[in-house]
Amino acid sequence: MSAEPKAISRSGGGLEYKWVALANTTVGTLMATINSTIVMISLPVIFRGLQVNPLAPGQTSLLLWVLMGYNLATTVLLVTFGRISDNHGKVRFYNLGFMVFTLGSLLAAFTPSLGLAGEWELIAFRAVQGVGGAFLFATSAAILTDAFPSDQRGLALGINQIAAIGGSVLGLVLGGILAAVDWRLVFLISVPIGIAGTIWSYRKLREVGVMVHQPADIWGNVTFGVGLTLVMVALTYALLPYGTQSMGWGSPIVEIGGGLGVALLLAFLLVERKLTYPMFQLRLFAIRSFAAGNLSGFLAALARGGLQFMLIIWLQGVWLPLHGVAFSQTPLEAGIDTLPMMVGFMVAGPLSGSLSDRYGARIFATAGMLVSAVGFWLLTTLPSDFAFGPFALYLGILGVGMGLFAAPNTASIMNSVPAAYRGVASGMRATFQNAAVMMSLAIFFTMVISGLTSRLPGSLLSGFTQAGLPAAVAAPLSHMPPVVALFSALLGYNPLAHLLPAAVLAALPKAAVAHLLGTRFFASLMAGPFSASVHIAFDISAAMSVVAALASLMRGGHFVWQDTLPDPNLPMVMAAEARPVAASDPEAPVQPEQGMA
Repeated sequence: MSAEPKAISRSGGGLEYKWVALANTTVGTLMATINSTIVMISLPVIFRGLQVNPLAPGQTSLLLWVLMGYNLATTVLLVTFGRISDNHGKVRFYNLGFMVFTLGSLLAAFTPSLGLAGEWELIAFRAVQGVGGAFLFATSAAILTDAFPSDQRGLALGINQIAAIGGSVLGLVLGGILAAVDWRLVFLISVPIGIAGTIWSYRKLREVGVMVHQPADIWGNVTFGVGLTLVMVALTYALLPYGTQSMGWGSPIVEIGGGLGVALLLAFLLVERKLTYPMFQLRLFAIRSFAAGNLSGFLAALARGGLQFMLIIWLQGVWLPLHGVAFSQTPLEAGIDTLPMMVGFMVAGPLSGSLSDRYGARIFATAGMLVSAVGFWLLTTLPSDFAFGPFALYLGILGVGMGLFAAPNTASIMNSVPAAYRGVASGMRATFQNAAVMMSLAIFFTMVISGLTSRLPGSLLSGFTQAGLPAAVAAPLSHMPPVVALFSALLGYNPLAHLLPAAVLAALPKAAVAHLLGTRFFASLMAGPFSASVHIAFDISAAMSVVAALASLMRGGHFVWQDTLPDPNLPMVMAAEARPVAASDPEAPVQPEQGMA
């Protein structure tokens, strides 16, 4: 089969069309990112609606899959969908993503069964949402890159990135509000938006880029899809206890599945190097801006991926109960308390994107990661029972740092590739970020659980004994798996209400029971060990942010790939002219190191 390119349009989408494309893709991105956190914050109500106790034996893994199944399905399919969209049209598959995501949301909202069957059905429906999300994430940046001229892409992607980051924070607030009414609304809210967005996108979006028809890369799809799935499954099960171990790094699923997954990914790289028309365009990494942008993006996602989980656990499990907020009310309060991060991002994102169109991405993306490093370091200075003012300020600084980085880095990546490969480039970029988020969660949880394993039992035993619990009850209860304490906080539960036997509570004075089950007791025992552990995780994030800043410096000057139509017999756009574009001099000379190797 020939790899003959089809030029849909060489002049962009026009003045009106580009803003339509921006508005529609921003709605799609907002809907997909809200979904990830709206579920996290609504888990207690969802499980009550399904009549399931998520802390019961054997339930923890299913709890994780309700959370992680969406991200797994999305991450595994991003590159494949990006490559398909380059072949058959980015808008076509973006439209399909809107429709599939809406269908998954509708199915999840009307999950028919209860109990264990209902849990598995919800996991499956979340995976359907993930497939739709993969289409949306794989194509939206490419559609914007096609629609906007190179001197406006940073602004467009900055506005779009507000939806990506802002949606994840907005989901926390919406989840808290909707879950208080009915858990099905958590999923149902996406349906009218999805229906309207699907009709809108089918009517208004059109192909304005380049398509290159290439044969399917079957071996690449199989080795990459199966390998990445095994690695992500292993990372998920590593978060769970195994035997007497507080985490599952030693379990056969993690060791064998993870090892086999890594082996398949290595085989995938070997396969891709030998194919004429590979799925994963490794030769794009010969473009300096593309390679440095993806490396810094991966490290940035690695630094911040577990941040939201840790902040929610810190707020719900420690800070809010210490301030008298009932456990059942902590999910909504925690969502509201993280809003300063979204405000910082909304201020910095479009501004840095617009300025990067004129001055290049390097200075803003690099500064963003350095500001993020400062924000992470400032979080390590907070005590367990902090004042909200400094906490909000530090989150705002983190948001500014992320906003400074996100749009310029994305624009730098997308500007640097030939038009015929924008879909797969967008998919590769999103895959690196999503995979880094999963790795970040594993790193954050490992650091925190390791710290809690050594510090929490002593704190619990001392507190239980002073509260009047018999030694025969206090000793084993003090060795509860740290993951139970963390997931209890994430769910907005008081773990003692679930773990203390009714007979023990009945034998205690009413004042002692009220003290044990009050909002402040368990939070006070958790505060010191958790804060010490999460500070280590934030130190690691600060260090990763600095490394990401160094990677960002490697991207070189402002660079935009200028296409001519490629030779149909070549697998890459080798006939294209590669030259940087300066704001003041559109005819700037070629920088050879930025071209294809």
